[in-house]
Amino acid sequence: MLFRSYPDILSVPDPVDLAVIILPASTILPIVQDCLQRGIKAITVISGGFKELGSEGEELERKLVAFVKENDIRMVGPNCVGTMSLHTGLNTTFISGVPDTGGIGFLSQSGAVLGGVVDYVKDKGIGFSHFLSLGNEADVTETDMIDYLGDDPHTKVITAYVEQIQDGQKFISVAKKVTRKKPIVLLKAGKTSAGARAVSSHTGSLAGSHAAYQAAFQQSGVVEVQAVNDLFDVSQALALQNLPRGNRVAILTNSGGPAALLSDSLANNGFSIADLSPDTMSELRKVLNPSAQVANPVDMLGGAEPQEYDRAMQLLIDDPNVDVVVPILVPQALVNPIEVAEVIAGNSERTTKTVIACFMGDSLVLQPRKLLHSRNVPMVVFPESVGSILGAMKTYADWLNTNVEDPRKFDVANKEFVQELISLGNENKTLGEASTRMLFQAYDIPVVKGDIAIDAESAAVVAEKIGFPVVMKINSPDILHKSDFGGIRLGLGSRDEVKTAFLEMNAAILKKKPEARLEGVLIEAMAPKGNEVIIGMKRDPGFGPMIMFGFGGIFVELFKDVSFRIAPLTTNDAREMVLSTKAGKLLQGYRGERAKDIDAIVDVILKLSQIAIDFREIEEIEITPLLVLEKGVLALDGRAILK
Repeated sequence: MLFRSYPDILSVPDPVDLAVIILPASTILPIVQDCLQRGIKAITVISGGFKELGSEGEELERKLVAFVKENDIRMVGPNCVGTMSLHTGLNTTFISGVPDTGGIGFLSQSGAVLGGVVDYVKDKGIGFSHFLSLGNEADVTETDMIDYLGDDPHTKVITAYVEQIQDGQKFISVAKKVTRKKPIVLLKAGKTSAGARAVSSHTGSLAGSHAAYQAAFQQSGVVEVQAVNDLFDVSQALALQNLPRGNRVAILTNSGGPAALLSDSLANNGFSIADLSPDTMSELRKVLNPSAQVANPVDMLGGAEPQEYDRAMQLLIDDPNVDVVVPILVPQALVNPIEVAEVIAGNSERTTKTVIACFMGDSLVLQPRKLLHSRNVPMVVFPESVGSILGAMKTYADWLNTNVEDPRKFDVANKEFVQELISLGNENKTLGEASTRMLFQAYDIPVVKGDIAIDAESAAVVAEKIGFPVVMKINSPDILHKSDFGGIRLGLGSRDEVKTAFLEMNAAILKKKPEARLEGVLIEAMAPKGNEVIIGMKRDPGFGPMIMFGFGGIFVELFKDVSFRIAPLTTNDAREMVLSTKAGKLLQGYRGERAKDIDAIVDVILKLSQIAIDFREIEEIEITPLLVLEKGVLALDGRAILK
């Protein structure tokens, strides 16, 4: 086939919908200007030489982006390998090979990963709708592509490899909308990066680099996987099979070892081995080898023929105690794997129950894999993969069963007062406990009874007014963790004890930290007995305010039993935060413990979420601890760090 060439884009005859540019970086802006003159509003820039190469390339990219945005041009790239649309035949990539056509849309921030994936999947019968390389994402981002694929009729499942999400809030909004229509399966690289800023709060120290991403995925219905092979195993299962209606799995195998590995994998992912009905086991005895095991896992032994797979699968599918059927084949010399694949596919086609096949091996299972995939049965090579796949499918099913909610909002009458508090704290970049108490009160977060005292005598007066015994806490913008400096005294039972404690505390702190500014003390009532939890917020650079919940007191750093979500939160988000932790299970009543007021915790989480949205000047804020009672909660301490 001969193709005509032209000296420039202006000479190309109509119609032109897309320009693909593969030229030196320094020449691209004039080319894009010609595209605009020509009326072309969609471009793909494959060329490298931009921000990935340093300051000079960054300046070139900045000018290019400014031009395309100013002129309403959409650009994929630069520094990408192009895009591929399998259903239309459009291929702007330089990748070798073309995968099968199907329902998986794959986007990648790494061109190398995308190229490797194409080579990996092209002989496995996995069908794709799109391959989309994003490169530097100077204009079109991963979120834009997810939004597009969400409306694409050819795409059943959206699959993505990402290294960084540029606009976290936009991602959550788009993903929430899309995942109600089709699954998003995502592999995030860089989970263990140590680049997070060290901070002095518990929330900051516990928020690892991946915490914001995990929170965003959880509250937007995104299924996160941990490896490239999981990415496509899970995506293929979601594209081909019905979601499991329960967690009871029947295993049909010709070898005991793989069944044992699968059983462990199921248990680790919230699934169980189904108790087969007596009728099912009775019928299995009639059709299988007399030495076969008819209890689940059903082990037909090594010589099992296709007809045995056929009859046994029929019985397992018809068993009312079974939600998922997993047939396993370890290829044997006298058994034709393709014939086994045929009967598995045939039985899958007559049921709405979930069927996932496991054929162990390599060359012997290539053709069976293609056959199974062509007939909507996902196949894996290793039995351990099945548990991960079913766990991911259950995660998505659970998401579809959650109620669609808007973030909770509260009417706050004292925002102006809070703004004044923040303005007063800007000099020190902190709000001490006394100021934070007032912030909490403005948002109707219950605090323990207390007041500020500036000297020993006023401390005694405040204590007497509150009622003994009392707690004394140092009030200083330079001391966030009071207990580290002896800045807390408990159980003070008289005026004299209060006066003595005031003088001793101030003297001890000045000895340990002479530069500390001491601004009196906070006198509070002794709190009743309850459970201590922590609620905090740290502002993530990509996703914004990240809310934390977990064990409080001395246990917060020890157990690291915490959950995160991205504000603004729905009521369901806040409740899931609590119930997903060991602290939440304890608070529900454990081993004879009386249940505590989880609704009150949820209320405080939602109010802290709104504080974070209302006041962007707050970088971090904590209630530590929040005392949880059988009825109600009390904020015992709090602090905030300002930008």
